[in-house]
Parts: sequence; C-alpha cells; structure tokens
Amino acid sequence: MAIFIVPFAALFAAFYLTPILYAVFQSLQKVEREGTFGAPTQVFGGLSQYALVFQNTEFWSSIGRVLLFGVVQVPVMLLLALLFALLLDSPLLRGKRFFRLAFFAPYAVPGVIAAIMWGYLYSPSLSPFSAVTSRAGLLDGGTVLWAVANVVTWVFVGYNMLIIYSSLLAIPTEIYEAARLDGASQWRIAVSIKIPLVVPAIVLTAVFSVIGTLQLLTEPLVFRQFTSTISSTFTPNMLVYSTSSVPNFNLAAAFSVVLAVATFILSIGFLRLTQRKADQ
Repeated sequence: MAIFIVPFAALFAAFYLTPILYAVFQSLQKVEREGTFGAPTQVFGGLSQYALVFQNTEFWSSIGRVLLFGVVQVPVMLLLALLFALLLDSPLLRGKRFFRLAFFAPYAVPGVIAAIMWGYLYSPSLSPFSAVTSRAGLLDGGTVLWAVANVVTWVFVGYNMLIIYSSLLAIPTEIYEAARLDGASQWRIAVSIKIPLVVPAIVLTAVFSVIGTLQLLTEPLVFRQFTSTISSTFTPNMLVYSTSSVPNFNLAAAFSVVLAVATFILSIGFLRLTQRKADQ
C-alpha cells in the first residue's frame, strides 16, 4: 500500500507543505542594515513581523471588507446555485443540456478576462450602457465592492450549481415516486426532500466560498485599472502582493500566515456550526 501513497505524499510535501514551511520561516526573519546604506542582512527576528501585522490597520480593514463581502455575496451566490440546480433537476424544465451549459459557461471564462469584461461594462466612458453606468456609479467607493461581488457571483454560480446538481442526481428516484404517490407537488418535493438531502453539498460549497472570499485578488486587482477607489490594500491578498513588491518578503510572509490561520479558523468554525445545527 505504501507504494501507492508515496507519489501523493511526495507531491503533497513538495507543493503544499514546503511552501507553507518556507512562508513560516520567512515570517520569522527580518532584514537589518549596517548604517543607512549598508548591505541588507536577513537575521532571525522572532515574532517582530507578526507584531507589525497586528499593528497594521490597513490589513484588518481589508479583512473586515472581505468579511462584509462574504456575508452578503456568499449566501446570494449559493441561493442562486441551489435555485439553478433545482431547476435543472426538475422534470418540468425543457432544454436541460442548454441551460446546464449556459449556467456553467461563465466559470470557463478566466477570472482576469471576466474582470476586464465587466470593468468595461461598468466604466461610464467605455460601457455601451454609459447612460446607466454614469448615473449608477458602479465603480464609486460605496458600490465598487458590490460590483466586484457581482463578477464573482457571475463566475462561480455555475461551479457551485454543478456540485449541488451532482448531489441531487445521487438521490434515489424511488423517494420522489413515493412522494408523488402521497400527493406531493414538485414544490413540496423540492422543499421537503431535495434541499434537506443536499445540505452536505451546500455546506461544502459554502466552505469553498469562505476560503475563496478571503483569497479575493483577481477582480479588484483588475478593477484598479478602471477606478481609483480600489487601493493597493483593498483586500488582504492585494496587501500581501503590494508588500512583497516593496520588497518586504518577511512582512508579506507574516501577512500570509495570519491570513491562512484566519481562513482555517473561519472554515472550521463554519463546519462546526453547521454540524451542531444538523445534530440538533
């Protein structure tokens, strides 16, 4: 059995554990100079970089921004994914192959291309709907976060829909037949049978979405080309990217480690909460 595990373990260690350990190592270092123009020397700095992380107000502001983003965007996205999955699983829907492809097609568009496309649609000077976008101010400071949320929702609804739809296909058809014999309508079957049985799939997509929310980078980074309301510290990953570009790799590594721990805590906390509700 070990011979089958060794390839996976080697790849796991090389491409997962090693980068994590290297990031932790870098976060424990600091750069010192002899005099103003002395050569930089990397030395052990202990937790000094983490002290800077917890003193950085921009980092915690970006964390709060993506948490607000997730609280609104994730439920909306999963609700749409569940609705589309139920529609595809309904015997009343015609043209299922077309709609399945249409719902999933946005996920096949690379994130950068999707952000550029929506950026042109949002920009008053470039959009073909300039009469609307100039009045709506979709790239203004108060609305740009939700403009980004719309792009993320458009891209990932189809992905989450396929996970939920696959779970619906695994439900035995005998359950539906028994419900119809008892006089249950399609609405009652969806609410009382389908949704409760796909809760594990919904929880899985929610965990993926929570992790993805804290890793938000592509869309706001591209939107910076269209608006000045998005700063280099708009999201935690953007702050890490800009910090490493200074360059200050040690502080960027500390930001990354703290962000990874926060993501882990939120994901595990969400799983524990859902499991506790399920047990009740």
